[in-house]
Amino acid sequence: MIDLIKKSMLAGIGAAVVTKESAQETLQEWVEKGKVSTQEAQEMAGKIVEQSREEYEKARCEFSKLFDEALARANVASRKDLAALEERVAALEAPAVGATNEGA
Repeated sequence: MIDLIKKSMLAGIGAAVVTKESAQETLQEWVEKGKVSTQEAQEMAGKIVEQSREEYEKARCEFSKLFDEALARANVASRKDLAALEERVAALEAPAVGATNEGA
């Protein structure tokens, strides 16, 4: 499951790179055809990059939320849960270890 998730994320990143390259090519074509100035193309490129970053961050947060919800539904123990259990076991074992040493 983790591999599938990683592959999905990498595919999304790959799509973003292709989109950025496509946008740069299109903007360059517009500059060459005189549809926009170099300054306008640079401004558009900046806006595209900023919007892409914002969308990526939103998607990352949403993915994280969905992943956490899926783990919760799957009834998988978290690191925090395991640490709490380890502490409880250690606390329960401490009196038993002391009693064994006293009886010896």
